[in-house]
Amino acid sequence: MQIHDLPYPDPGVPDARSGPRFLWWLFRNQLDGQLKSLAWGLLHFASVASLPFCVGVAVQAAVDRSGGRLALAGGLMALACVGNAVGDTFLHRSAVTNWITAAARVQQLLGRKAAVLGSALTRRVAAGEVVAVSTGDVEKIGWFVEALSRFTAAAVTIVVVTVGLLVYQPALGVVVAVGLPVLALAVLPLLPRATRRADVQREKAGRATELASDTVAGLRVLRGIGGEDLFLDRYRRASQEVRHAAVRSARMWSLIAAVQVLLPGLLLITVVWHGVRLARDGRIDVGELVTVYSSVMLLTYPLRHFEEIAMAYSFSRPSARRAARVLSLERTMDTAGTRAAETPAGDLYDPRTGLCAPSGSLTAVVCGDPDAAGRLAERLGGHAAQEGTSVLLGGVPLDELPLDSARTAVLVQDKDPVLLSGTLRELLDVPASGSVDPGAALEAAQCQDVLAALVQGSLGAEDPMDARITERGRSLSGGQRQRLALARSLVTDPEVLVLDEPTSAVDSHTEARVAQGVRGLRSGRTTVVFTSSPLLLDRADRVVFLHEGTVVAVGGHRELVRTEPRYRAVVTRETGEEAASSAALRAGNGGRHPDEVPDGLRELETLEEIEETA
Repeated sequence: MQIHDLPYPDPGVPDARSGPRFLWWLFRNQLDGQLKSLAWGLLHFASVASLPFCVGVAVQAAVDRSGGRLALAGGLMALACVGNAVGDTFLHRSAVTNWITAAARVQQLLGRKAAVLGSALTRRVAAGEVVAVSTGDVEKIGWFVEALSRFTAAAVTIVVVTVGLLVYQPALGVVVAVGLPVLALAVLPLLPRATRRADVQREKAGRATELASDTVAGLRVLRGIGGEDLFLDRYRRASQEVRHAAVRSARMWSLIAAVQVLLPGLLLITVVWHGVRLARDGRIDVGELVTVYSSVMLLTYPLRHFEEIAMAYSFSRPSARRAARVLSLERTMDTAGTRAAETPAGDLYDPRTGLCAPSGSLTAVVCGDPDAAGRLAERLGGHAAQEGTSVLLGGVPLDELPLDSARTAVLVQDKDPVLLSGTLRELLDVPASGSVDPGAALEAAQCQDVLAALVQGSLGAEDPMDARITERGRSLSGGQRQRLALARSLVTDPEVLVLDEPTSAVDSHTEARVAQGVRGLRSGRTTVVFTSSPLLLDRADRVVFLHEGTVVAVGGHRELVRTEPRYRAVVTRETGEEAASSAALRAGNGGRHPDEVPDGLRELETLEEIEETA
């Protein structure tokens, strides 16, 4: 796989049982690139290791006054330099390719997992951790994959050179053969502590990232309640903890680096001291001493890769563990699509609650618990948080459909939709049936003032569709973001559209117009709206009231206000004392309040006034 071939047609199915298993799976899937990098690494390190032999031959030729051997040494040295240059160039190229392709594979896996899990991902893993895994952790995992082949080439080179020195000059070769393993293994006792400190640093950095993400997401609210300083102090403390942890980790790695510098120096001193004694006794030539000395000196370069692989593994292991944790998550209800791909049509029915949304109608759902309403909305879209009986669309269980088919049939817009940065045209460029024009969707969602605000805030954008939206739409108000998200959902034009509190941040007059626009644009399509707004409820074809997770009443909004006290309490925000007083007055007046049930009718009168204005 080359960089220009990315993305992968299929990144594969990862082994996410643990961090090391995931790294091993990634290595096996990058095997071609690893072998290529290993081959170039062997050429590079072998060329570097052959230079001392060439120098030794040249020195001995000069001592013996042999022009032929001196020319041979020069030719060998030139060949070694060419091999070094070519090997180093293509080693770097292949290593960086391994890094980028491994990181891209992990990012594709994370993207695919996020697409499969949908909104369930952030309920099971903190948003900050997802960001950390998809950015910094991906780079560290790629670093380990890239460093592994270079380390293997360096280790093979060290073994070959050591064996060669034992054959070439056994008296000095024994010293090198004993000293090099000591150099390679000397840092092992320090690695566990260094790894623990690196893990602590990663954990604290992850917490700081989560805190920063949460703070930025809630900045508008924090400013409104004056909580900026409080969260700033929290982030300052968290960042200082990260700094202290990073310093402690750096101290340990600096100690490891110092050991890697000190011990090779001691080995060089030992080789020179012993070699001089051997040369003085006439047991070795000067050229052989220079060859052995130069070999040991140059071997400190491949020995550095032992330190690098240790660092890469210690940093990538917790990153791989976090990535494996995310990749191991599965949908709560997923039968892997036992049915053929299709887009069913018909009534939407939930056996658990008894909720039924007739095909082609606008059904409003009232639930006293907002969290329960959100869970039910996700369940209707096939994203259930708990196992249970599947929701049926036209008698077809959504969980038995392929995920793409289920999501094509049912679209769920939650109460806090996300707007990505880009132009309005890009925001509305979503998979759709093509039956709904973006202009009609924007008009139905009452986005006229939003378009004007976007044009005013975008330099040189005469066409509102070319106006830019900032990250998460932060330059817009909550109501404006809601209406843009609603327009995006309307453009998609799914068979079933589920909206969770789509107008909670919109004023009453705009809300009445939005209700009318949605009803008109979605005519003939199934629409389910979770709301407690009388303006939306009065526009619905039928209203379903859920109490304690079960449907207890179905009918029109005005009918339910008069006949269902629990429904009236949710919709009109009637307190327990007011409900008891109203019930007593109705009982004393033949079931009829003297003022015609003031809470309910007052709300209906207000509704009629808004409708007339709209």
